[in-house]
Amino acid sequence: MNKTDNTHILLVEDDVELAEWISLYLSARDFEVTVCHRGDEAVKLINQLNPDIVLLDGMLPGLDGLDVCKAVRTTFSNPIIMITARDDEIDEVLGLEMGADDYITKPVRARVLLARIRGLLRRQEEFSEQALSKASANALTKAAQKKQQGQLQFQGLLINEQARSVTLNEQLINVSSNEFDVLWLLAQKAGQLVLREELVSELRGFDYDGFDRSIDLRISRLRKKLHDNSAEPFRIKTIWGKGYLFAKDVW
Repeated sequence: MNKTDNTHILLVEDDVELAEWISLYLSARDFEVTVCHRGDEAVKLINQLNPDIVLLDGMLPGLDGLDVCKAVRTTFSNPIIMITARDDEIDEVLGLEMGADDYITKPVRARVLLARIRGLLRRQEEFSEQALSKASANALTKAAQKKQQGQLQFQGLLINEQARSVTLNEQLINVSSNEFDVLWLLAQKAGQLVLREELVSELRGFDYDGFDRSIDLRISRLRKKLHDNSAEPFRIKTIWGKGYLFAKDVW
């Protein structure tokens, strides 16, 4: 993404030396960076400044990073990247469940951080463009866009893109927006192998670096909700070392 001239990043990190290093690195790449060192101050700044992206440390004085994320997510829609020294899976899951868009662990690798930032900003820009396009299309073709458009059905499974709803055997399944995105992408290519690199590129907006696990976490949660066997999945199959396959005839 080349457009960094007006991109404002809020960096929330209590390690002063690390915060200064990240700030200098990003400023040198034409980002505007605001730094704060406390969680309670971060909540105020996010609400006041509405930054384009937030880099949020997990462990902070004043208010924990997870609590900051939870506190602002109802009103703040721009990307949040959690940066933390904790690498347990439960911490990663909690961060994503609280509304973080990405999660990286310390020590921070500069090029990886930059790639994640640019990927999320590119994704955000695409969403904005899509929203404008959809608004224009809806105004022009309101009646024509009803009915069966954007709907996939596999026996008892019904996926509706417009309503972003999932129904299994006439029971509404509660899925998050991130979970719906990965399910819709896999279901569109039912019976075909979808590479992990493709999923990360389509859903996260950056190239797979071998470390990103957010797609795997989304699929794990989907399997539970869709009554798949987590030990030997037969509905959303893992093709080891490659990616995933959405089965057609097991619903």
